[in-house]
Amino acid sequence: MVNLQMEVKQMIIEALDLEDISASDIEDDAPLFVEGLGLDSIDALEIGLALQKRYGIKLKADSEETRQHFASVNTLAALIQSQAKQ
Repeated sequence: MVNLQMEVKQMIIEALDLEDISASDIEDDAPLFVEGLGLDSIDALEIGLALQKRYGIKLKADSEETRQHFASVNTLAALIQSQAKQ
């Protein structure tokens, strides 16, 4: 799962064009929104598009479950793993 987390971090950096952040700067369990990376709803849309493009994962934008998946790198990696098993 460690490789998947690094992959998720790299995907976030590429999707959001974060030039001054490296994958090692992002903690696996740190919040992605408000605190932590300080991402916003536009960033969430970009990450959602990247997830759909790379992993074929479709999410409902207004779902509480989707918000929970976007909590951290760990929760995004868990989502990807759960979708891969289906």
